[in-house]
Amino acid sequence: MNRHAVSLTLTLLTVASACSRTGDRSAPPAAPRYKMSGPLVSSQTTMVTAWELPKNPLTDSTLDDSKLSKQIQWGFRIFTNTPAEVPQLAPGKISCSNCHLNAGQRERSLPLVGVAGMFPEYNKRSGRLYSLGDRIVDCFIRSENAAGMPTTTSKEVLAVSAYITWLAKGSEVGKNPVWRGQNTIAAANLIPIEKLDPAKGEALFKEHCTNCHGEDGQGVAIGDKKAGPLWGPDSWNDGAGAARVYTLAGIIRYSMPYLDPGRLSDVEAQQLASFINSKPRPEYPFKQQDYLTEKLPVDSVYYSKR
Repeated sequence: MNRHAVSLTLTLLTVASACSRTGDRSAPPAAPRYKMSGPLVSSQTTMVTAWELPKNPLTDSTLDDSKLSKQIQWGFRIFTNTPAEVPQLAPGKISCSNCHLNAGQRERSLPLVGVAGMFPEYNKRSGRLYSLGDRIVDCFIRSENAAGMPTTTSKEVLAVSAYITWLAKGSEVGKNPVWRGQNTIAAANLIPIEKLDPAKGEALFKEHCTNCHGEDGQGVAIGDKKAGPLWGPDSWNDGAGAARVYTLAGIIRYSMPYLDPGRLSDVEAQQLASFINSKPRPEYPFKQQDYLTEKLPVDSVYYSKR
């Protein structure tokens, strides 16, 4: 192991240790487990599996020099390093893999393995059927605050579609993967929005999150990795899914801290989400077109109540 690798390993071990400290407070129960039945990295991440990729199109010998193979590989590069690959579609600092961990292949972290066969499916926010391309466009213009306006036929969208479809190879079309939707907090454990306290969330943020996200929430570089910004002009906009408190709380609950996921309780995750979504972020200019068919969710804190 060279000197750089040793230094990086020691840095990551320090972060892992810091992320695991609880001080005088006792740790909440571990995240509930469910039986895995697919090729995902475990949600109980370790230093060994933190960046593991069960399927990597850049090293898969079954891919060739065909246009499709090249599109799959470019889609993977877009997915894992969005601002560098398509800066016009990610003017901030958010990559797809900041939310869909391990390139969309980690359990309870919005995994995308096998989901391509579920489209088209109904989208409540827009009140219509969505193709896979529609869903990717939504992620670009909301979660990554795209400066341009991609369409379902944009080359970047088609490349990401190719990668996600490649992840579904061997999956049954129309059968929802058992690991989908597992990053949500049970309805019985949801705290009313008005009873959440952003000040408590801020205290939790300072205790658990600053090692990776920094006190300013903009992300700290660790080797060649950097956590995505949680608020401000480089973060997701106020029309994104993560701008909903309960949605973000589910992501936090089962994906964070990065090297010790599941350690935070349902309550802590919701308090943290209320703090993060009390902060300023870019404005999605078409919010008035959302939830015209379906009821506005109670945790959509950036929307005017109807």
